[in-house]
Amino acid sequence: MSQHQHVMIIGGGITGLTAAFYLQKEAKENGVPVTYTLIEGSERLGGKIETIYRDGFTIERGPDSYLGRKKSMTTLIENVGLKEQLVTNETGQAYVLSGGKLHPIPEGAVMGIPTKMGPFVKTGLFSLGGKARASLDLVLPRRAEPEKDISVGHFFRRRLGNEVVENLIEPLLSGIYAGNIDRLSLQSTFPQFQDVERKSRSLILGMKHTLPKPSDRPGTYGKKKKGQFLTLSTGLSSLVKRLEELLDADSVLKGEKVTELVKLASGGYSVELESGRSIQGDSVIMATPYTTMKELLSEEVAVEGFHATPSTSVATVAMAFDQSALKKDINGTGFVISRKEPTTITACTWTHRKWPHTTPDHQVLLRCYVGRANDQEIVFQSDEEILQAVLEDLKNIMGITDQPTFYYVSRWVKSMPQYEVDHKQHWETLQENLTKQYPDIYAAGASYEGVGLPDCVASAEKAVENIIQKLRL
Repeated sequence: MSQHQHVMIIGGGITGLTAAFYLQKEAKENGVPVTYTLIEGSERLGGKIETIYRDGFTIERGPDSYLGRKKSMTTLIENVGLKEQLVTNETGQAYVLSGGKLHPIPEGAVMGIPTKMGPFVKTGLFSLGGKARASLDLVLPRRAEPEKDISVGHFFRRRLGNEVVENLIEPLLSGIYAGNIDRLSLQSTFPQFQDVERKSRSLILGMKHTLPKPSDRPGTYGKKKKGQFLTLSTGLSSLVKRLEELLDADSVLKGEKVTELVKLASGGYSVELESGRSIQGDSVIMATPYTTMKELLSEEVAVEGFHATPSTSVATVAMAFDQSALKKDINGTGFVISRKEPTTITACTWTHRKWPHTTPDHQVLLRCYVGRANDQEIVFQSDEEILQAVLEDLKNIMGITDQPTFYYVSRWVKSMPQYEVDHKQHWETLQENLTKQYPDIYAAGASYEGVGLPDCVASAEKAVENIIQKLRL
């Protein structure tokens, strides 16, 4: 095994915390000769993860959950001893606001793709013409160049038509990336749909075949569907807290902003901090947004066209109400909104129903989202202005006229990286540039291979694996 290595981790969000945890784990459990310094510019760790605990409510200001089928996050939670706090979301009817009315998302729709014809034909979300256009998917041929990257919007418009895209698919998918689906990369955001077309030709038929078959076992008929998302009953900040407790305190620096990264002639790197302090190490994990990494490294590393569109700024408004405030008791877990609707909010989660553990009995917790890729001005207005705009929408949609018992506005400025067409190819080029010009510097985090919590955790694991593998040579 090679000699001792010191790793500098820049960024103390979930990516940086994961990298530090797994490096420390390798050192303690497997005797790998590696140490680390985790450097975070703010006074708190966790990045976008932040939980508020108030009056029996558990309120997430950033991400509230993660997709359970992506196992890296669950594995991390198990490794830090929080497995018993894992909870699954409650399932229920979700809606789309279109034409000023809440329409139930048709049964059998998978990310907006119909797999059951009956509910699709009966829904009021689409006109007869829109439904007829979507049915052409059953006969349309595959794309001529299936391996070429195209936008998500172009792909779905060709298969299902504009109406289904604008009234259902776009509201659902834009909620994940807060971006313009006519610029988002299909390969880097939803490659599974490209695979379905390649294998089955028709999206409708292909998605129908991928659905799990109903169990023939007695007693399973009519059983409640299990949610796909997971979170911690103690709030996601409890994961950040546990990670911080487990890490070596002397190896974690908070409130220390990196101003310069220098490649040393003798090998390794030096990190210069705003405080004047300098730290040297053998390798670096850049657990920061791409824009931050680009500022610290030479211009030759940057890839033209990569993240050409600035990250989108969004805000969330979490509001607590007494149950009596709900004048229209709509059964469900929330709604998304068609881009054509003249609303400020883009979506609303009925958190008290989706995540019952977050809310005391006889109380209501709503979480609304504002900010679109092409309209972000609302994000920068005052808390009071944002709240009043949101309440006006909720009055029209849900009949809510009360003021909330309390509320929190959370702004995430330039926080949603945009994976545009050819993102995957640009990312590969960036990694090649790093290998040539900055060996032993690894980029990780939401800017590269997925914006979800499990994606960030997996990217940190990959960076750690690369470092450990080099040590073992």
